[in-house]
Amino acid sequence: MVIDNTEHIEMLSAEEMGDLRDDFEFLSGKLGSIHRIDQNLYLEYDVKRGLRDQAGKGVLTGLTEVSDIVQVEYINGEQVPCEGRLYYQGINVVDLVQGLEGRRFGFEETSFLLLFGHLPSKEELEHFIHIGEGFQDLGARFVRDVVMKASNGNIMNALQRCVLTLYAYDNNPDDTSADNVLRQSLELINKIPLIAVYSYHSFLHFRRDEALVIRNPKKGLSMAENILQMLRPDGKYTELEAKVLDIALIIHADHGGGNNSTFTTHVVSSSGTDTYSSVSASIGSLKGFRHGGANLKVQEMFDNLYENISDLENEDEVETYLQKILKKEVFDGTGLIYGVGHAVYTLSDPREVILKGYARRLAEEKGRMKDFNFYDRVEKIAIKLITQNKRINKAVCANVDFYSGFVYGMLGIPRELFTPLFAVSRIAGWSAHRLEEIMNDDKIVRPAFKYVGHHRDYIPMADR
Repeated sequence: MVIDNTEHIEMLSAEEMGDLRDDFEFLSGKLGSIHRIDQNLYLEYDVKRGLRDQAGKGVLTGLTEVSDIVQVEYINGEQVPCEGRLYYQGINVVDLVQGLEGRRFGFEETSFLLLFGHLPSKEELEHFIHIGEGFQDLGARFVRDVVMKASNGNIMNALQRCVLTLYAYDNNPDDTSADNVLRQSLELINKIPLIAVYSYHSFLHFRRDEALVIRNPKKGLSMAENILQMLRPDGKYTELEAKVLDIALIIHADHGGGNNSTFTTHVVSSSGTDTYSSVSASIGSLKGFRHGGANLKVQEMFDNLYENISDLENEDEVETYLQKILKKEVFDGTGLIYGVGHAVYTLSDPREVILKGYARRLAEEKGRMKDFNFYDRVEKIAIKLITQNKRINKAVCANVDFYSGFVYGMLGIPRELFTPLFAVSRIAGWSAHRLEEIMNDDKIVRPAFKYVGHHRDYIPMADR
């Protein structure tokens, strides 16, 4: 199959604008501080920046039964921080993961739970897996004309583009009835993994001149198993590798209605738009480094740590360098230790606890315990330093991004797919929340913004 991928429009950067540069610099110079708002006004008007109050608690904007996050308990009428807990449709994710020990289709069971509100029976799971296998097909024309063309190294961009284009391949794309949205959701849950892996292979072929390898999903394999066999040149994987990826998909599948991408799902769905537009918008949200892209920042930080710390087992040296990061003297100058701290969890992130346990098991199999111990050392020291330096009153814990990139790396998953794998998992939660939105509310989500500019008279062109 020959695909012409050479003809495309080059978008110019600010540095590459050539004859247009003078015009651009003239216009960019007009920006000045025009879009910068006095930060004191947020306090004056009691504006909840990021929809969070001064204590960091999220502003209540909706109701959901899909998933719940617990970080405090009530003891004698007072809120007391507790170990973090995450529930899918009322079931503790820790119990869910433990109950799946020895079984292969954990992500499929979890997706069913999120969509239908209860754990599947053996018969229900068989139906769910069978229809999923039927939807695990993109068609040669779509792969050729959509996935393979305009390839680039940012697979999240490819996911958005391909999901939007699926609208044109749907015979009933604008029907927002529950049955049709469920059908579209099941298709996307099973097609997005293919799009992600095929887009990566396309990137390798067209941008790095490597051989093009497209391996179809196999019936009878779980989602995790198929991702590994489609991704790897030899199609082989160990039982533990498939299990760890399955667990990673489960714990990323949802995280309440208030996380940025899921809130995007509710906001966009409330407008009455189609499923493909809603999912594409959520993918765009997840791409950001403050959300799904955080696992990449953790890996970049650890690259920097490995390069600059000579003795990984020397706690004093590790602590000294982490202090420099916090003081904005090294790494990216932000003063952030990525992967530590969370908007909700304080004592622990249950997803991180689960993944860390499997990271240890995988590190033992891969002979990577020295690296695992280094991650564990950085985690403990970073928590101590952040608590001391920020002088904060609440506890700080590592979040799920701290170990996810390490786990993906041990699985041989390229960094280009770290954040797309988040989308592969989170589409299950997005789908459940979209169904919940369209089945329960007929109001568009429209929060208010306070205008703090100044009204002015119009000046005719001749007088400017």
